[in-house]
Formats: sequence, structure tokens, C-alpha cells
Amino acid sequence: MTTHYSSKHGIIGRSNMELFMAFSDPRNITSMMPKDEKALQDVSIDADFDNLKISAKGITINVKIVERQPYSKIVLNSVDSPIKFTATLNFKDAGGFRTEFFIELDAEMNIFIKKMIGDKIETGLNKVIDALVNQSAHI
Repeated sequence: MTTHYSSKHGIIGRSNMELFMAFSDPRNITSMMPKDEKALQDVSIDADFDNLKISAKGITINVKIVERQPYSKIVLNSVDSPIKFTATLNFKDAGGFRTEFFIELDAEMNIFIKKMIGDKIETGLNKVIDALVNQSAHI
């Protein structure tokens, strides 16, 4: 059963072109991660131009960029991951070098998995938006 999740919308203090370019190459994500963050000490990240692999606590998630619509959308699909999903990163020009950014995720989960992590998915997506909004406010 496929379930749709959508993050809240956040205004990022960067142009949609800058934000799109940062996310369009997964190798950039490794450089964005804080090196001294205690929660990330046991996280392994590998990336190339189209693929991102994140491993933590015995769980590995692989994603592949399957679509890039310049400055507006990036679509990622899971590859060999415990949960099959598609994530869409949306970039909308908000004027004045600002971008309205939000994430949509469609995940195929059985009822047991959905009960375990379903609520946490939207919370996690919203935390990503909050982190980007907060980080852009300090640049």
C-alpha cells in the first residue's frame, strides 16, 4: 500500500537555482553534513552524481536521482532499500533570492511498518525543512 507524505513548506534564503544545484548532485550532500554532530558519528554516506547511499544502525538506504527538472524539481527513487519509495524535492521561486522548498514522499509500506514509522516520516521531513530554513537564516 502506497502512502503519501508531504513536508511543510519552508522559505529558504537562497535562489531556486542555487538550492537546485546543491541538491542535484548527491556528492554535495556529504559536504553539507556537520562533521561534529554526535548523532551522525555512526552514519556512513557514499555518493556519486546520481546515487546516494546512507548507512546507520544496520540499515542502508540507497537512492537514485531519476529526474531533474532544472530549478524546480528533483525526483529520487529508492534502490535495494527496505522500503520502496519515491521522494520529490520541490523548489519554487519565492522572489528576492528566496525559494519555497518542500518534500513529497510516496512510500510502499505494509501495515506493520506503517504503524511503526509512519508518524515519524512526516516529522522527519519537517525537520529537514526546519534545518534548511534555520541554516539559510545564518548565511
